[in-house]
Amino acid sequence: MFGRAGFQRTVVFVVALLVTAGSTEAFAREFRVADTQSEDYPTVQALRFMGRQIHERTGGRHEVKVFHSRQLGEEKETLEQTRVGVIDLNRTNVALIGNIVPAMNVLALPFLFRSIEHMQKVLDGPIGNEILGSFEPYGFVGLAFYDSGARSIYNGIHPIRSLADLKGLRIRVQQSGQMSEMMRALGATPVELAYGQVLTGLATRLIDGAENNWPSFVTTDHYLHAGHYTLTEHTMSPEVLVMSLKAWETLSPDERRIFREEARRSGQFMREKWRDLELQSRKQAEAAGVVIVTDIDKKPFEAAMAGIYARAQRDPASARLIERIRKVE
Repeated sequence: MFGRAGFQRTVVFVVALLVTAGSTEAFAREFRVADTQSEDYPTVQALRFMGRQIHERTGGRHEVKVFHSRQLGEEKETLEQTRVGVIDLNRTNVALIGNIVPAMNVLALPFLFRSIEHMQKVLDGPIGNEILGSFEPYGFVGLAFYDSGARSIYNGIHPIRSLADLKGLRIRVQQSGQMSEMMRALGATPVELAYGQVLTGLATRLIDGAENNWPSFVTTDHYLHAGHYTLTEHTMSPEVLVMSLKAWETLSPDERRIFREEARRSGQFMREKWRDLELQSRKQAEAAGVVIVTDIDKKPFEAAMAGIYARAQRDPASARLIERIRKVE
């Protein structure tokens, strides 16, 4: 028989166990991540890779569910939902999030990076870490960068070999003031459209063309309606994986470390997938008869960006960041 004191100790012990079990269950959860790309796209594959790793390293307590193909909406909509905590994670292009986080506009500047290798060296180093650390005042936590290749101009009217060839063309750009400004500086008429509306815009001639990387040009069937692709390679703006600050604050310090580490690993995983898809997409476009203009003098295109850089460099922080990026060898 238990004495009164022994009975009380047993009750306290059992209650403590129940509370501990309840607390563990309460913090186990499913994290929703948004991506506008299709199910087999490298960014979606990378997010799923990250999810598997997080699930394993948290002992199965945390799940990362990937909503691809704009299931949760277009990027502009899902970014705001992520900021307020309705969506937990978001893979987005820096040009779009630049409407909210100013440092991202620098990464989206035309002709900023000399090559993909230059961009990767910048983002993998101290500058990239500093930029990822600048998101929190805006309701996000920056976790990792993903590659997005080089964006070039394509259209269904005629080949683009000079600035004169762009005059009068209606070219779709991302929903970003800076991207619209860039296209106007090149002589074209910018049309801000959500990514999911571009194919219809090309097919109905609402727009004459657009600008994007090889995989986006092909996997969305844009190449079927825009048979001229010019390697302007005007921006090499990366993708960025962000987490809602509200979701981040529910994690323990150890869980935060796991999320950061696996997000970075997913970035390397994504690069391998990206290289393969980029090569495959270009070959598919060539086989379909797309006219690819490679012998283009980019100097006039770069010179047309002088006003954009002058405006960006009025902000001392942006001016310093641009200078540091250009100095990376």
